Amino acid sequence: MEITLHNVTFDCADADKLARFWSQLLGRPLDDGANTEIASIGISAPTPPRLVFVQVPEAKQVKNRVHVDLVATDLAAAVERALDLGAARLGDHADGGYQWTTLTDPEGNEFDIVAA
Repeated sequence: MEITLHNVTFDCADADKLARFWSQLLGRPLDDGANTEIASIGISAPTPPRLVFVQVPEAKQVKNRVHVDLVATDLAAAVERALDLGAARLGDHADGGYQWTTLTDPEGNEFDIVAA
């Protein structure tokens, strides 16, 4: 039996708005048909990652238990780009030979950008 990752889903208040942030950040096109209730990136792509954004009635309450890690060859430039797109910086870290910055997207979902 094979199990594979199909997509990562974000609960959010405005699916279109949040999907546009991630589309711009990752340089991947938003799929057709995006609206405030549901939006996606790469849903027809043959391989993951696919990102899906689904509107939910409740607001985010606490820290994510799972988050997205991105990697960038120029950490400072990648963080600056994320901030320009609407992210917020939570902190800069270095441990175990890794350097990364923790940020939140416009709806407060945590993610890391790690230096390559």
